[in-house]
Amino acid sequence: MLNPEPLSEIETPAMIVDRDRLQQNIAQMQSLADGRGVRLRPHIKTHKCVEIAQLQLAQGALGVTASKVEEALVFIAAGVRSVTVAYPIVDRRKLARLLRGAQAHGTELRVVVDSAAGFEALTRGSQDAGTVVGAFVEVDVGLRRCGLTEHDPQLVPLARAVHENPTTKFMGLLSHAGHAYAASSREEVAAIAAEECQILQRVRQHLEKAGIPVPEVSVGSTPTVLASDSYDGITEIRPGNYVFLDRTPVRLGLATMAQVALSVVSTVVSRNDDFLIIDAGSKVLSSDLGAHGTAGVDGYGLAFTESGEQLQVVRLSEEHGFVARGGADLPIGTRLRIVPNHSCPVVNLADELVVVSDGEVVGRWRVAARGAL
Repeated sequence: MLNPEPLSEIETPAMIVDRDRLQQNIAQMQSLADGRGVRLRPHIKTHKCVEIAQLQLAQGALGVTASKVEEALVFIAAGVRSVTVAYPIVDRRKLARLLRGAQAHGTELRVVVDSAAGFEALTRGSQDAGTVVGAFVEVDVGLRRCGLTEHDPQLVPLARAVHENPTTKFMGLLSHAGHAYAASSREEVAAIAAEECQILQRVRQHLEKAGIPVPEVSVGSTPTVLASDSYDGITEIRPGNYVFLDRTPVRLGLATMAQVALSVVSTVVSRNDDFLIIDAGSKVLSSDLGAHGTAGVDGYGLAFTESGEQLQVVRLSEEHGFVARGGADLPIGTRLRIVPNHSCPVVNLADELVVVSDGEVVGRWRVAARGAL
């Protein structure tokens, strides 16, 4: 813990985490999971930070979810006891590194498969490592990214192969309704969440009728978890963005600006008749308009003055941000707090998170899995 220092004295641009909002977001999601009788395995691709994962685990999360092998290895080395890699691993070299890391630290490892090629890589890797690996079959519930659709003729054979192979353990079904980020309202997100549950229930029943037990059904996506009215048949949730939030859940009516825990503090370094130029460009804010390529918001972030006046970041170059002046007459040197469109890629651009409480810096946390691609 650092000796508190005024936030007004830190150099910019800086990635700021409001500790109190962060802790409240973590506690609220754990309470939601506990109240619905589902396990929480948060996705750490949002924060990539060991300290935040430790806060999530301390609140009751049973493990974490990662995207990439190198990202997972950071948290395995940090002592997380159970890790799901929710990304198809088809490179045997990557799988070997992951299995070695999990074995060295005594970590429960779970992966996903959605193809015969992925299953072959997994079985060869588990045989080489002399271990049994837990595997989910991923189901595509509408994003059209990874996973098998419920009517794919390969779904049952793949699940059966995972179930019957001596070097793999069939964990169940996993999905990600990421297309919910493109929705226009809370009601639309809730409908997507309901459809996800229905699809997974049908697939589960189909597998069980085929003699394949389905121990777990795992879903992810912060919007669908927050908007869902029913968790029927679901055993686990894997939200990630909820720790910070950003403009997208606010746009969807799933959160308020007062709950957003991540922001970027930037300084006006120049100005002209049209724009205030800030020291945060695409290398800080990213050029992301929303998760999964959605473009549900205008501009590249909302900028707030100390008095609460709201401006918009309308253009970016690599090192500069263009804030539309409107009627604002802010002098050079003014600091602005920017709420990004999508917190996940923004964090991946930073070396550290500056943790604040009541306007003072109370910690600096390393983004330990930054660039773990």
